Amino acid sequence: MVPFAIAGIQMEISTQHENITAMGRKLDILMARFPWVQMVLFSELAPYGPSPYHAQPTGGHAEQIFCQMAAKHGVWLLPGSIFERVGDDIYNTTPVINPNGEVIQRYRKMFPFQPYETGIKPGTEFCVFDVAEAGRFGVSICYDMWFPETTRTLVSLGAECILHPTMTDTIDRDVELPIARANATINQCYFFDINGVGDCGTGRSIVVGPSGYVIHEAGGGEETIPVEIDLSRVRREREVGIRGLGQTLKSFRDRPVEFPVYQKDKAIDGYLHSLGPLVKPARASRAASELPAGAIAGPDGSILPAPADHAASDAPFAPQSDHDHS
Repeated sequence: MVPFAIAGIQMEISTQHENITAMGRKLDILMARFPWVQMVLFSELAPYGPSPYHAQPTGGHAEQIFCQMAAKHGVWLLPGSIFERVGDDIYNTTPVINPNGEVIQRYRKMFPFQPYETGIKPGTEFCVFDVAEAGRFGVSICYDMWFPETTRTLVSLGAECILHPTMTDTIDRDVELPIARANATINQCYFFDINGVGDCGTGRSIVVGPSGYVIHEAGGGEETIPVEIDLSRVRREREVGIRGLGQTLKSFRDRPVEFPVYQKDKAIDGYLHSLGPLVKPARASRAASELPAGAIAGPDGSILPAPADHAASDAPFAPQSDHDHS
């Protein structure tokens, strides 16, 4: 057994004032109650909330305070994420701070939640780091997990546990829970998905093990979630298969086919280019009511003639739209 203790902190996050002071109090209480915890993870954008107005320079004041917190308690600390300003660019960045209070890496979110997280530049580098005598950890942020390639790459780099701060305050949290579970299961790893509550989250943080079993799912209020994981369990699952069954990583490694969709070849992914621009949807019901009789709305908002089978019908047409968030 390779025991390692990680605590997720699901706490009230305000958009009206800084949350760093409250995060420090939560960390103090956690370590007083559970001194065996070795790593602590907060939710996405916990320090200031989701406004880029509070963007900090790399290694700025907020990060320095978190370094002091980590050193004070001798723990690994991922303080959610912070908007980081680099020249004219702003990234959604998670610093990884070691127990000596040193930033060893910064992970920049690869998939900002477009078209809603506007003006945020995507990162391009994966983040994995080692904890001596424990194992290898990977970092992703919120919407990243909707793209399974992100977790797959972290695991291909050797990650055995994914640390995933998120900020979901919308009605699709129930959708994210099985996504988190699927990421853990198909990659045979631990997955810590920690959300906020209040202005910046609906809670329901989730911790999943390498067999796909849910270790803990939080409710909608504040919670402290200390969990001791066993990284030797990850290695065993990857050796013999999830629950002694599917050896997905080995099958992926030994695959007989490459995936041409990743080459951005329009001969392969031409359909994706037909979906229209990545913009906020209009009021679909209103747009539908203003269409000429029998016409339909195109993906870019243009008006298209009715299909032949529809033109022959008097039935009204009402396009539907889905709204997803992470």
